Amino acid sequence: MEAFEHLYERHRTGLYRYVLRKTGHTATANDLFQGAWEKVVRARAQYKPATPFRAWLYRITYNHVMDYFRRVQPTTGMQEERLESLEPGPDMQAAMEAKAHRLRIAIRQLPEKQKDALLLKLEGGLDTGEIAAVTGVNRETAKSRLRYATVKLKEMLKDDSTDTPDDI
Repeated sequence: MEAFEHLYERHRTGLYRYVLRKTGHTATANDLFQGAWEKVVRARAQYKPATPFRAWLYRITYNHVMDYFRRVQPTTGMQEERLESLEPGPDMQAAMEAKAHRLRIAIRQLPEKQKDALLLKLEGGLDTGEIAAVTGVNRETAKSRLRYATVKLKEMLKDDSTDTPDDI
């Protein structure tokens, strides 16, 4: 139990943010986040120590979220009302809020596979190899998806040079 608590504390913030950004809806994200951890607990005997835990965890979560989207929204993307700020801070200035809003819109407009790779990198902190393992593609494909996502984001945000995501 203590080991599980340690793993949960280490990975909960990034994992929750990944699910929240993927769904754009707090209640849905909470349900999927909880369900993902339940699946982790049930699948614990199948974990192979040679596999990085974080990649295994995100693979389970990714599959869980994709299953949800296949059940609930098989052909639709994220809905318009999901563009609202996900975690507004009271001290954020209007310019920072507008910048964050534009970035969320730009990420939403990315092709689904590029968006998945980007969110796993940004929210999950996964490296290219882990992203490849989670999404079921080879490392070069994951790397290409990240590169194309970055190029597209820079292109979409080029009108305002302060919006270019240099750290992606």
